[in-house]
Amino acid sequence: DWSEELAQLARARAASCLAGPAPSQAPHVGWSEALLPVGTGGFDEVLQRWFAEGRHYDYQAARCAGNATCSHYTQLVWATSGQLGCGRHTCAGHRGHSEAFACAYSPGGNWEMNGKTIVPYKKGAWCSLCTAGLSGCFKSWDHGGGLCEVPRNPCRMTCRNSGHLNMSSCQCMCPPGYTGRYCQVKCSVQCLHGKFRKEECSCLCDIGYSGAECGTKIQFPFHACDVRIDGNCFMVSPEADTYYGAKIKCQEKGAMLAQIRNQKVQDILAFYLSRLETSNRVTDTDFETRNFWIGLTYKTSKASFRWDTGEPSSFTSFAFGQPDNQGFGNCVEMQASAAFNWNDQRCKTRNRYICQFGEWPGSP
Repeated sequence: DWSEELAQLARARAASCLAGPAPSQAPHVGWSEALLPVGTGGFDEVLQRWFAEGRHYDYQAARCAGNATCSHYTQLVWATSGQLGCGRHTCAGHRGHSEAFACAYSPGGNWEMNGKTIVPYKKGAWCSLCTAGLSGCFKSWDHGGGLCEVPRNPCRMTCRNSGHLNMSSCQCMCPPGYTGRYCQVKCSVQCLHGKFRKEECSCLCDIGYSGAECGTKIQFPFHACDVRIDGNCFMVSPEADTYYGAKIKCQEKGAMLAQIRNQKVQDILAFYLSRLETSNRVTDTDFETRNFWIGLTYKTSKASFRWDTGEPSSFTSFAFGQPDNQGFGNCVEMQASAAFNWNDQRCKTRNRYICQFGEWPGSP
């Protein structure tokens, strides 16, 4: 990266016409210097001269061949030098005008061990040994090399429509009315019987309605309920799905993932699930289907668990030691091994799930 502080040092060094040794006030700064006749060229020509010294460098022996000079080359390609500043100055002398070029590097290079200069880099695939602070890679030369760099945008993406890019998660935080990976989709959903969820640009339908705009009324046969509690119908799925897959399937039925608002509902559902026999109608038999999704997720923007309606959870029944991985296990399951108390789990896990239907006037 370019450093204006190093450039000031380099300009001062060039203004001295390279008289005497380089400044000593910066002990860990490396220098490359050249005093050339005026008209030789600019920094492009100078850098090519310095890089051409590499033809004489023996990497295996870590030395320059014969009486050649390679120190400009080794400093130029020094792997751990991360900042650079350069300056130039026209100098007058008894032999005519010349031009001084100086470049300062930090940290410097050309370090010696037991009187011998160590190698400037470790051979391997380019950018394969970048450190955590220099996690980007800029392919800089036609011959196939690359430079470790401080990534200005490590996600290599941008957000549209005034969205904000979270550099830690590489996710766009979209303004109201937009959604999509890059905030490129304008929301135009009208929720007829439900609540608009701006985070997902979708409708959360009222119980008894389904469809993209919650316009389809569902007459659910309440005689098919697995459990009825205080006017609400709960149905346990025979199949497993991810959290969001389960949420969609409940909505298609005019329901939502179960919302457990008090201890009574928790106790009854836990008792019912504990009595389910293996003879029950189950279409997925892997071990994950012993646990059941409910409609509760951890919202990082709110730093709290919220029901799918957006309301905070005033009642919880987390198992001992749970929740234990907020930000990673964002979705909540009723866990068989904990007597169907709750556990936060990764949303892509495939569980069975519980849909909740509500009664409306005229229901039997």
